[in-house]
Amino acid sequence: MNPNLSSAHKMLFLNTLAFTICFSCWTLNGVLVTYLVDNNIFNWSVVETGWLLGIPILTGSIMRLPLGILTDKYGGKPVFSILLLLCSIPLFLLYFADSYWVYFLLSALFGMVGTGFAVGIAFTSAWYPKEWQGRALGIFGMGNAGAALTTFFAPTLLNYFSENDPENGWRLLPIIYGITLVIIGLIFLFFVQNRKAAVQNKSTKQLLAPLSNVRVWRFGLYYFLVFGLFVAFSQWLMPYYVSVYKTSLVLGGLLASAFSLPSGIIRAFGGYLSDKFGARKVMYWVLYSSLILSGLLMLPKMEILTPGKGITAKKAGIVTAIEKEKITLNTGEFEITSKPEIPQQTSVFPESFSWQEVLVKQNEQVQKKQLLAQGVTLIKFEAHIWVFSILVILIGIMWGIGKAAVYKHIPEYFPNEVGVVGGMVGLIGGLGGFIGPILFGYLLDFSGLWTSSWIFVFIVSAISLFWMNTVIKKMMHNEAPHLKDKIEHVNNNKD
Repeated sequence: MNPNLSSAHKMLFLNTLAFTICFSCWTLNGVLVTYLVDNNIFNWSVVETGWLLGIPILTGSIMRLPLGILTDKYGGKPVFSILLLLCSIPLFLLYFADSYWVYFLLSALFGMVGTGFAVGIAFTSAWYPKEWQGRALGIFGMGNAGAALTTFFAPTLLNYFSENDPENGWRLLPIIYGITLVIIGLIFLFFVQNRKAAVQNKSTKQLLAPLSNVRVWRFGLYYFLVFGLFVAFSQWLMPYYVSVYKTSLVLGGLLASAFSLPSGIIRAFGGYLSDKFGARKVMYWVLYSSLILSGLLMLPKMEILTPGKGITAKKAGIVTAIEKEKITLNTGEFEITSKPEIPQQTSVFPESFSWQEVLVKQNEQVQKKQLLAQGVTLIKFEAHIWVFSILVILIGIMWGIGKAAVYKHIPEYFPNEVGVVGGMVGLIGGLGGFIGPILFGYLLDFSGLWTSSWIFVFIVSAISLFWMNTVIKKMMHNEAPHLKDKIEHVNNNKD
């Protein structure tokens, strides 16, 4: 093996390990806050819970750009080492949190660990040649699976720690996370070789110049969808399962892990697909899939009661008898359908139940065409938990592929500004992880529908797809037809 490539692979392994741990810490509140609220340790509202889920994502997102610039300038070793060690401090201090605002402040501080993505992207890119970028960055992005580590293991650890101390056992969990950050930080400090991007002698204005390219912002929107909303649902699915499907915290964690783990692992495959077929084609697959799957997930668990087929008198007359299965008039008989037994749970698909309710009384004089019995139809849709989970896993997988497709382009078009461009795209994407839980909380509060979160996903998917189609059509109109397959490489400063 090429010795340079061998060294790069070692750095990639350590980078991915560090990012996995960072991502696991970054999404800690998804499990911990749900546990604290579900067990009435803290009485936080849905909106307050949304803010606690979102605030670590906000700080980890807005600081991606400056941390990316620092990584381009000084290399990944010092930046990653300091980041890991500093972010362990607020995790240790969570042991003493006793109010909403203390927890809020410490969450904002440990959320800085989310900037590990921008640092790792720039540091990984600095080690690899162009033909390896898609695969290397895809493998690095598998660190997203850290969210699955938290949703899988944290509920079990919380139950274990709380056996003897139900009120305060949870405080040991952030300590475990803090110790892990310290260990990885020391490994980076003493065992990692530093490397910087090729060109370093640039002013801040020159470093920020690529951000004037509209492509950066378009990819930012895509990343808002495939990464930001992935982060949001990595946390939101825990209270979703517990509240909608009445699962235990452990089962909710397992099902949330089934969403986040494949999405993280598949990212490497997304890098391969982007290298092989091109990022534009892959993004089309992802956006169409996101639109269709979110459309299916929008359907809520519901019961619809609607008027059905009624019975009217054909002639005027007098009601002579009312029985369970018929109404008798002196002018004729009318069969009625009794209300069936409606099961608590139905099959995977919607089921309807119809019956008729008598409106007249015995000896009553009725007119021609008078309603004797009104029809009632009940449509019951179970939104079965396993069908829901399969759809959630599928959309997570497509988002995982999309994450790699977005970042495939950055080193290709901005080889010496991967930190700043990757940081900005990551910032926009990370804002989705911040806005998502908070917005979901407000949407739930306003509509009363848990599926309102998937309606938001559907809207973002539609906007992204519309923008991509508009840009591509504009390019194809301006460029020669024989260049349509190379359209992402042509005119790259105008879209």
